[in-house]
Amino acid sequence: MENQSVVRRQRLKRRARRLTRRLLPFVASLFLATPLAAPVAKSKAATTSSSRQAATPVVAPTAVYNQRLHDLYQDLGVEQQGLRFEVFEKAMTGYLNLESEGKLSAKQLLTVVDFSLPSTEKRLWVLDLAAKQVKFHTLVAHGHNSGENMATNFSNENESNMSSLGFYVTQGEYTGKHGRSLKLTGVDEGYNTNALSRAVVMHGAEYVSEDFIRQYGRLGRSLGCPALPMDQKDAIIEAVGGQTCLFLNGPDAQYSSKYLNQDVAMSKLLGETHMI
Repeated sequence: MENQSVVRRQRLKRRARRLTRRLLPFVASLFLATPLAAPVAKSKAATTSSSRQAATPVVAPTAVYNQRLHDLYQDLGVEQQGLRFEVFEKAMTGYLNLESEGKLSAKQLLTVVDFSLPSTEKRLWVLDLAAKQVKFHTLVAHGHNSGENMATNFSNENESNMSSLGFYVTQGEYTGKHGRSLKLTGVDEGYNTNALSRAVVMHGAEYVSEDFIRQYGRLGRSLGCPALPMDQKDAIIEAVGGQTCLFLNGPDAQYSSKYLNQDVAMSKLLGETHMI
C-alpha cells in the first residue's frame, strides 16, 4: 500500500507539472496584454497637463497695447465729445514717442486739435493722462489760408498764413500783440518745424467764440496759430505750458511723422503702469 501511494503521488506531481507547462504561455499572454495601472495614470496626467498648457492663450504685446489705449480712450470719455479713436491713437503714439526721448515734462498732459472737424465744433481737447480726465474741451481757430469753416490746406512755409499739422512741444509764455501767448516748437520735419520763426503760437482771439459762429457761420481765422477763446486762453496756456505735447491733426493723407512709431510707443506704454 505504501508503494502504491508513493507511485500515485509521483503521477499527480507529473500531471500538475504538465498542466502548469500548458497554462503558463496563456497566463503570460494575458499578463502582457493588460497595461499596468501606474503608467496609465501617469499618461492621463501628462495628457491633462498638456491640454491645460495648450488651452492657456498667449496674449501678444500688440493686443495688450491696443487694449490699454482703448481702455484709456473709454475712461476719458472723449468719444462722446467727438474725438475719434484713430486721432486719439495717433496723438498717444506721438506722445509716448516724445516721452521716450525725454522731450516732455512730468505734467502728463496731451493736447489734441482735430482740424478735420469744422471750426464750428469744439475740436480742441486737453487731456490729463494721469488723472484720466479732460481738462479742457473747446473751440480753436485754424489759419486764414487753410480754409473757411473746414481746414483743408496746410503749410510749413513762412507767410503762408496756414496751419501746420503734426506734433509740437510747448515752450514758455510771453506777452505779444495778442496778449498772453505760448511758444510752440514743431518737431515734424517738413510739416511744422518753422513754427517758431513763423510765430505760430497759442493765443486768445475775440473771433474764437460762439457769438462769432452765430454771426458768421464759422470761426474767425488766424495767421496759422491755434487761437483760443478769450475766456479760456489764460487757463489753457498756464496748464499746457512748459514741455507738454500738442498734436494738430488734419485731412492730409501725405502727413507722416517719425513720432508715429508704434514699436517705441508700445515699449514705453507697456513698460509703465502709472498712466493706464
